[in-house]
Amino acid sequence: MRTVGVEEELLLVHPDSGEPMPWSAAVLDRAAQDDPGQAVFQMELFGQMLELATSPQRDMAELGAEIVRCRKEAGRLAGEIGCAVAALATCPLPVDPALTRHERYHWMAGRYGAAMADWFVCGCHVHVSVESDEEGVAVLDRIRPWLPVLRALSVNSPYWQGRDSGYASFRSRLWARGPSAGPTELFGSAERYRRRVADMVASGVILDTGMVYFDARLSTRYPTVEIRVADVCLRADTTVLVATLIRALVETAARDWRAGRPPLDPSVSILRLASWLAARDGLDRDLLDPVTMRPRPAADVVRALLAHTADALADSGDTVGAEEAVAQLLYRGTGAREQRSFLERTGSLRGVVVECVRRTQG
Repeated sequence: MRTVGVEEELLLVHPDSGEPMPWSAAVLDRAAQDDPGQAVFQMELFGQMLELATSPQRDMAELGAEIVRCRKEAGRLAGEIGCAVAALATCPLPVDPALTRHERYHWMAGRYGAAMADWFVCGCHVHVSVESDEEGVAVLDRIRPWLPVLRALSVNSPYWQGRDSGYASFRSRLWARGPSAGPTELFGSAERYRRRVADMVASGVILDTGMVYFDARLSTRYPTVEIRVADVCLRADTTVLVATLIRALVETAARDWRAGRPPLDPSVSILRLASWLAARDGLDRDLLDPVTMRPRPAADVVRALLAHTADALADSGDTVGAEEAVAQLLYRGTGAREQRSFLERTGSLRGVVVECVRRTQG
């Protein structure tokens, strides 16, 4: 069974006011004091952000338990220095993000200028093991049309710089402004994938292979495919659902490749429209059907994803868990919908952040 690992980016905020706090270095110092060799928590682009990474897991219940443990530990470490963590993909409050002191990030700031501020966003990256780069690229080619559906499940960033953006995932719209971000064309082989990445680095627009920010890519560090479309999810159980469906998509794609079934080939321009629609409305209206690329009710498209991956879900023992989690999410609503409900109840964006701090560890 394929292993799955998750990276989540969290905001550091004041526990009462909700203001972002650039204290990631202090949180990491506290983590290092407790465990000098710890590899769970890492710095991110801005000082108001903290990244956590799980170990590879085969059992989804164990993955979920580890995500909860990591979030609680992040909350404990943050609390010891006077702040809190919130699983928010954008900050609802106005903020001037503080760039982390690192040679790489300063190169980016010099290269991209004021656009860097738009990247003060938090995502969820899911790694799924593959047997080879050839299998990995075959998977990337075959999961392309389904990635907007995963985005729609995870939307958790309706507010930006003190106002409602009009989107369910404004994070994805901000991130898409980067020169290497977004959907890709079919690659066809690992050799063609590597050549495309090498050409991008040679252009000088990006620094290295780590800055190839495709929606899905071969990992630069692990023998995995890395799917990068999801907002960081407000609730840990949504993260587990997204990871479960991603593993099933990867396995389904690999089986199709081995069976000689060709990938669907929607154009990048159509995939951008599908991604935009998912970011705009999440699960609240229509999505583009991954097969026909025509509008269809979001709930029906999510159920089509379950049907598409049914064999892989059954073989990994995840069918019941995935179906129940989908039903719960469709009933409860996405993180974006919950944030808007919090605003209606609390009357302030500060109240939204405080409520999200509670949901992050709950």
